[in-house]
Amino acid sequence: MSRDPRYDLLFEPLQLGPVVAKNRFYQVPHCNGGGYRDPSAAAAMRNIKAEGGWGVVFTEQVEMHHTSEITPFIELRLWDDNDIPMLARMADAIHEHDALAGIELTYPGVNAPNFYTREVPMAPTALPVRTFSNDPVQAKEMTLRDIENFRQWHRLAARRAKMAGFDVICLYGAHGFGVIQHFLSTVTNQRSDAYGGSLKNRSRLFRELVSDTKEEVGDTCAITVRLSLEETSVSGQLGFSNQELRELIDLHSDLPDAWDLAQGAWEDCSVTSRFAESGSQQSLVSGIRDLTSKPVIGVGRFTSPDMMVSQIKSGALDFIGCARPSIADPWLPRKVDEGRVEDIRECIGCNICITGDMTSSPSRCTQNPTFMEEWRRDWHPERIENKKSDSTVLVVGAGPAGLEAAMSLGRRGYEVTLAEKTNEVGGRINLESQLPGLSAWRRVRDYREYQINQLPSVSTFLESELDASQVLEFGFHHVVLATGSSWRRDGVARYHVTPIVSDNSVPVFTPDDLMNDRLPDGHRVVIYDDDHYYMGSVLAELLAGKGYQVVLITPSAYVAEWTLNTLEQTSIHNRLVNSGVDIQLNRAVASVKSGLVEHTCTYSGRSLEAEADALLIVASRESNRSLWDSLNAQQAQFEPAGIKSVSIIGDADAPAPIAWAVYAGHRYARELESATHDDGQLPFKRELVELAVI
Repeated sequence: MSRDPRYDLLFEPLQLGPVVAKNRFYQVPHCNGGGYRDPSAAAAMRNIKAEGGWGVVFTEQVEMHHTSEITPFIELRLWDDNDIPMLARMADAIHEHDALAGIELTYPGVNAPNFYTREVPMAPTALPVRTFSNDPVQAKEMTLRDIENFRQWHRLAARRAKMAGFDVICLYGAHGFGVIQHFLSTVTNQRSDAYGGSLKNRSRLFRELVSDTKEEVGDTCAITVRLSLEETSVSGQLGFSNQELRELIDLHSDLPDAWDLAQGAWEDCSVTSRFAESGSQQSLVSGIRDLTSKPVIGVGRFTSPDMMVSQIKSGALDFIGCARPSIADPWLPRKVDEGRVEDIRECIGCNICITGDMTSSPSRCTQNPTFMEEWRRDWHPERIENKKSDSTVLVVGAGPAGLEAAMSLGRRGYEVTLAEKTNEVGGRINLESQLPGLSAWRRVRDYREYQINQLPSVSTFLESELDASQVLEFGFHHVVLATGSSWRRDGVARYHVTPIVSDNSVPVFTPDDLMNDRLPDGHRVVIYDDDHYYMGSVLAELLAGKGYQVVLITPSAYVAEWTLNTLEQTSIHNRLVNSGVDIQLNRAVASVKSGLVEHTCTYSGRSLEAEADALLIVASRESNRSLWDSLNAQQAQFEPAGIKSVSIIGDADAPAPIAWAVYAGHRYARELESATHDDGQLPFKRELVELAVI
């Protein structure tokens, strides 16, 4: 197949300072939870993106000096010459496929608690450090001598970046994480000297750093600046406005080699699909291209090549910046180039990738289970080992785990039968994607359903609920159960490990009830959320939208606490408040009696009662294991039936987010008829710290 001519514009080479990008696909810097701990894994991940056709491939933010670091987050470092080989490995991996290698130099400043180095944080103005966890540390105000020292450190970091082989050096001043933004913003810059006050003064360090870096390496490296499109405080009186950004670019239009623009705070820029559509930053970036002759880079969770083309034709952007879409499909540009747009794994905007960075663990992706496993497990997103035999496989259950397993097994060449008890594939995806804001999650099903339909070795049978005798009768060589899970009705989860005491005077509902259109009578609903991810808040929004009077009770200090890791907790709380939901934090449902829901303070035990026509419990889930148990009770029949293995995966094995289920299905398919590692050996590679010479 060949490229659709409509997309030719995306593949035009573009000048970027002294270097040339082969196309307009620009993988902007993004974290991955690996950093200095997993440099080979991070390098292999970027290598796959270069192989997938991205013209420019960047690192994550790279801490440029030891006086400003963001432990416990694990990012790359360029503190001294010892860090060069680690970064050179990444640059070499990117160059292997003819992409430009970019590095983002970062001095977090007021965002840096310096827990590892124990250096005193420095910022434009003496303020408490602005971190996710409100760390009890303050930054001192940078003196003029500190600023001069910082400029020298920046020069040295740029020199090391060039030595490591990078083609593009980005100076980070966005998302609240870079000192350039801290000087530009009146939230963090309240100085009265030549670096404070007017926009001209607040942009002085920006001008100096760009000029210094150009002097140092600009003959061979492009110098870009990543700036926030808009930053405002809660009061709206302070910050760095979109108008000021435009004034800054107008004043210094040709100073950097490109302007890389991204919305305010990280949670504003990497907003989930629940709260923003693709291209949501359009109004903030529109017209900026007219202020400069240098390329403009922008982001917006672009997954469609048609939208990408429209961004360029409209004059808004020169480069299509992508982070999350490049994670979901590292081969997105290549698929467009090869005329395979329908094969793109579109990002669903769930931000599971970001949770890796937030939890200091290798990142995941719901759509791409190979993300950060490229080096650790030698998993390639587009290539998979051929089958090891002519064995047949029965996959029971066509939810996210079953779909991924069937698709990946089919790609290996196995003859696969996929049996689903309902009249459509998708499992929990079908139900959850109908909830407010989650329609993009349907892409998990749609992509796999389409791919399976292209595989002649995979047959799908709907409305085919199987029992153990049927499975044994069919005689498949391998059987894998992906039968999912169901929400518990008794409240057992984290706070209650035994069922909530109830006299059954208040009807109890679960998420399964609501997702299957079984709604409460009456109008007063108490929601008890001991799950702490998205489900409780989404259902509160659903019920409030239908006119119910909703009280949401949770033992946590936050609504949907785990969504702090997906950067959407603030938006969730705000939306529920605006929807009229009564939020009760640090409280747990204790009992149900006489038509009342008793709930107690998780600290003091102080008890209150709420009148309710229904109680919706969002607690834990039980795996649907009846078929698994029935088959295991008949293991003696496996060999006579020709069965070599019976496995259980995904929520049927242990309930978790959708990304975990997809990963489980993919891993099963990869490892079928391979070593099981039951001997205790690690199933993946890791890098170990080298002991210092004593």
